[in-house]
Amino acid sequence: QVQLVESGGGLVQAGGSLRLSCAASGRTFSSYAMGWFRQAPGKEREFVTHIRSGGRTYYADSVKGRFTISRDNAKNTVYLQMDSLKPEDTATYYCAATLKTGMLLSRIAYDYWGQGTQVTVSS
Repeated sequence: QVQLVESGGGLVQAGGSLRLSCAASGRTFSSYAMGWFRQAPGKEREFVTHIRSGGRTYYADSVKGRFTISRDNAKNTVYLQMDSLKPEDTATYYCAATLKTGMLLSRIAYDYWGQGTQVTVSS
């Protein structure tokens, strides 16, 4: 069982930056692939990025070049650095974890989820 707690959300102006954190419980954090998803009001939850246990990363086209995912296995934490934020990035951001090793772009690939943290980007 893994418990995930996100933090770092808030209100920021367009062009600004935020760093989200996701702290995980458990002693096998390094074995998990970690993902970030987001959900805007009235929209489906969508994939943002993931980082595999070995460190390989993948990004949605909408955030490529602006967002960076990283992990610190010693701290059981995954981060999402968000730069050049746009109003369309406004959403609740969710951290997720999985031991699966295949395609990790879908919600169903992940077994554990955090409660979410709100990010609001004003124009």
